[in-house]
Amino acid sequence: MHATALVALAILANAPLCAQRRAPKDLSGVRGFNYQSAPTIGHTEHWLQYSATETERDFDFAKRIQLNQVRVFVPYAAWVQDKEAFRRNLVHLVRAAHQRGMGVMPTIQYERGVSMDKNRWPESKAFVADLIATIGKEPGLAFWDVSNEPDCCALPPSPANRTRMEHAVYMARMFRELDAVTPVTIGATFSNNMIEMGEAQDVLSFHNYLPTRAAIRADIAKAKAYAAKVNKPLFDTEIGCIARANPYDVTLEEHMKANVGWYIWELMITHQWGTVHGVFHPDGTIRDPAIVAALFGMFRDRDENVMPAAPDREGAVTRAVANNKRWLADANAGWDAGLDLAEISANLLEAGELIAMNDPPTRAVGLLRKGAPNLSVLRAAIEKYTAILEPYQLPRDDPRRGRPPLTLH
Repeated sequence: MHATALVALAILANAPLCAQRRAPKDLSGVRGFNYQSAPTIGHTEHWLQYSATETERDFDFAKRIQLNQVRVFVPYAAWVQDKEAFRRNLVHLVRAAHQRGMGVMPTIQYERGVSMDKNRWPESKAFVADLIATIGKEPGLAFWDVSNEPDCCALPPSPANRTRMEHAVYMARMFRELDAVTPVTIGATFSNNMIEMGEAQDVLSFHNYLPTRAAIRADIAKAKAYAAKVNKPLFDTEIGCIARANPYDVTLEEHMKANVGWYIWELMITHQWGTVHGVFHPDGTIRDPAIVAALFGMFRDRDENVMPAAPDREGAVTRAVANNKRWLADANAGWDAGLDLAEISANLLEAGELIAMNDPPTRAVGLLRKGAPNLSVLRAAIEKYTAILEPYQLPRDDPRRGRPPLTLH
């Protein structure tokens, strides 16, 4: 064991149990994110390829959207490979977050197979003690998440799940014994299992990837009722997945309405989960502006009385369709003129929200402009855009065209 860890273990093991634990009374103000660097696959690789510059850049992205908490996985596998580098990088991450007004919740991943073998549970003590010695007194340390989803992924828990849940409770006690001040939680997959493990936690956390508003609301209500009963603060440490019918703007709205703090999964569009999670690409661009709007509490207009858009109000859609058809009918149609028509069409489609944005048409046009002329690809794009735009044309006498009549009061 590292000498510093031995000293810390001796001090913390003898710390009075009555020491004041820094458990907040209210976690509703938590606006957090799960973090892994974009180029990496898996949390061990994140630490083995750790980049201070990249971390600081990503945390600057988080600061721009006013996030205030970081949840980062801390694997035994990364620690054991190079302890000195791991300690140095962990301290850097915690301090980089703190400098930007963000707290950090390390989420612990243990040696493979340990959680299922009760005889090996004490083996993690050296790892835990070293973590506490390394960052236990850092002002940026907010919480310890001693186990991620030990109950994954069945209700009721299977026998294997129950063993892992017992291990999580055991580790919660170990962390509480060795660190007398930092609040401890367990990131439960389901609120039911959070409740079952609730006594071992200083702050309560659960995950919610449910696919309907009613299910999200019911789950939050159950978690809040238990938290109120035991008088412990509550937050949701994983939300948001486009592949689980759990859109960021929907789940964020429900958690905000319920006044429950949250951590999105995740800040960066990574090489591990990037196809279904994440806000930022490494260059600072974003996948979906609706996610960022929702993070600021602004949500899509879904009310029955919203004003529908009329992208052809000034005849732009009608002109685009006519111009596109003329270009398509011209055997000598020019490349540059076609690119301009494609861009105008793409802009109309995106601005009017007339097309799916998983691959924005302006991106396709941009790639065409950068590449060598390819008229067949350009023609296919203009044909596609024209077909989508055509139904949105308005007749000249349609009341949605032109200015609405003035109403005098």
